[in-house]
Amino acid sequence: MSGEAWTFWIIAPLTVLGGLGLVLSRKAVHSALWLAVTMIGLAVLYIAQDAPFLGVVQVIVYTGAVMMLFLFVIMLVGVDASDSLVETLRGQRVAALLAGGGLAFVLVAAVTRATVGDPAGAEVIAPLGNVESLAELIFTDYVFAFMVTSALLVTAAVGALVLTLVPRVVPRRTQRELATERFRPADGDFSLAAGLPAPGVLARHNAVGTPGLLPDGTPSDLSLSRVLLARESLAEAAAAAGGTAGEVPAEEAPVQARVEAGVAGPDERPVDVSSRPGGGAEA
Repeated sequence: MSGEAWTFWIIAPLTVLGGLGLVLSRKAVHSALWLAVTMIGLAVLYIAQDAPFLGVVQVIVYTGAVMMLFLFVIMLVGVDASDSLVETLRGQRVAALLAGGGLAFVLVAAVTRATVGDPAGAEVIAPLGNVESLAELIFTDYVFAFMVTSALLVTAAVGALVLTLVPRVVPRRTQRELATERFRPADGDFSLAAGLPAPGVLARHNAVGTPGLLPDGTPSDLSLSRVLLARESLAEAAAAAGGTAGEVPAEEAPVQARVEAGVAGPDERPVDVSSRPGGGAEA
């Protein structure tokens, strides 16, 4: 067999394996990674078919940009296997199976009835070059389809922005109002004029979950994120209800709450800096 045939029989099974992993993976992050494997396999097959431009675009645009964007969004949103799998539309699985079976039948019928001529090299099909010939086809024979596709993509992007737009309940405060509130507080307390205290940096799990220490060694709740404080409130409510679903694990709660509960490790307890040489409120 030729080198092209060897490349196909090695890369094609890996590409199909990536597609199966995409469908069968239970976690969305794993599915995104399997999809990246499939896209890289397709890029290798494009290059083996004397289409280096399509292969490079497949890697740079789809795998390197679009797919990684999907992966980052999934990781930020936090989609995992604990999401609800209850069907919101009755009978959607049966409809999906029927639609998938019909599509597979159409594809198999089209492939079996296709006529394949004698193979020709890239110098015969694209005498001007890969990039030049592709550009000529896009902007001459398929320019209408290209423009319609671009219009649909722009419409989809605008629609996504409109659907995700959340109306603001209260007007946004300007920079001048924020500065006035910070440096001219109504209560006369200028302790936060220099900014909120930073969180701790010596946490065992997550530094953001460790409160910063004031000069006297006491932790500051202002250094914790409001999200972590809300999760702590949910954890306390769950504990009061007898540990119902949605309880935040103890190791994920802020460190100060674990110190007060007596479940924090020795390396997580706040250090009294006033006992150090040069420490204390005067430091």
